[in-house]
Amino acid sequence: MQILITDDDKFLLDMYSLKFTELGFNVVTATDGEEALEQVINGLKPEVFLIDILMPKLDGFQLIGKLKEKNLAPETVLIILSNMGQQADIDQGLALGVDGYIVKATATPSEVVAKTLDIANSKRAKLNKS
Repeated sequence: MQILITDDDKFLLDMYSLKFTELGFNVVTATDGEEALEQVINGLKPEVFLIDILMPKLDGFQLIGKLKEKNLAPETVLIILSNMGQQADIDQGLALGVDGYIVKATATPSEVVAKTLDIANSKRAKLNKS
């Protein structure tokens, strides 16, 4: 399974990349929203896309808006992975149509992986029922 992880924190990006790689994921990374958007526009079709909110050039909310507006990743599982855990932020993400929202500060890297898999499997199950 291919996963695109977008985060401007290089340490976190490397840590999550390692965790997902250890489980057999093909990991692609981007350090800002603009870079991630370009990868998708250029044909990258990840099954799962982890998106930080606070990033330079294009923040996570803007990135998700552009993905939705241009219908670039209709079957990709979109998950916000951010330290912005206020209910208003979570509500904004859900209103944009993300499949899940994980608050970094309240989840260990292993929990992030487990929650990501749960969200992805849940979306797949819903698509298979349709």
